[in-house]
Amino acid sequence: MKKFLFLAFAAFAFAAGVDAQTQNLKKVSELKMPKTADDDMPGTRGAAVVWHPVYKKYYASFAGNVAFPMGIFDATGKRISDDELVTQADTRGLWYNPATKEIWGNGYDEFGWFKYTTDNKGNITEVSNVLEGSYQPNPQCVGTYDPSAKNVLFLSGSTVYKYNNKGEEAGSVIIRWNRTKKDGIDEDQSTEETPEDYNNVSLIFTGIKGQELGFLNVTNKEVELYDAKTGFLTKKLAFPENAPVEMMFGFSYANGIYWIFNQELRKWVGYK
Repeated sequence: MKKFLFLAFAAFAFAAGVDAQTQNLKKVSELKMPKTADDDMPGTRGAAVVWHPVYKKYYASFAGNVAFPMGIFDATGKRISDDELVTQADTRGLWYNPATKEIWGNGYDEFGWFKYTTDNKGNITEVSNVLEGSYQPNPQCVGTYDPSAKNVLFLSGSTVYKYNNKGEEAGSVIIRWNRTKKDGIDEDQSTEETPEDYNNVSLIFTGIKGQELGFLNVTNKEVELYDAKTGFLTKKLAFPENAPVEMMFGFSYANGIYWIFNQELRKWVGYK
């Protein structure tokens, strides 16, 4: 009897450990982007979503051209910008800069970093360059922001590179893909390329202690969260089986929500 109880308890503990390791995400919001695929300059790949905490609005953009659409949405996901709003930048990443209370971003290759000037309602009135030239480790990098360290973060290969607000390199951390601190370092891991299971240009910063950095595992349809100091895996978040995931772009984090872009339906879908 004692042996049976011990085995039952061990099985329960194992199952509980698995459940604790991977948490299921549920759909909570949508951001439907302007235009259709048949319109002129509609865009295909969603670049990023960012939340402006002062205006309580989402800003979302397409990657690939200065004339591709951009959308501004209220907290419920209702688009409040018109169909004609465009990125005015060859957008890759977007982030909120708390020091200036502005939306900043990075573009393709040497496009540099830019910022959006807004009126007192959050409507975009101007876009201007902050830094001209290449301030990222590779041309397609999607930048995100660590407000505590005041660093812009980029994924290249298996390394997250940090840049300060002046565009100067400020350190890096190697990501130990799918390995916890208990697993230890894989001495054979290559740092030159992102493993084929992962979105290779987008990363997110959550601000959650020990789970700051997030990456999209497209094979398992999971967000994997890593410790920003050690680069080890600490948590997994599972999207529903029918969730669309992409190898490039289409992955973001804003207002405590994990966003992926549905190219067919042209909308960002948020999960929590």
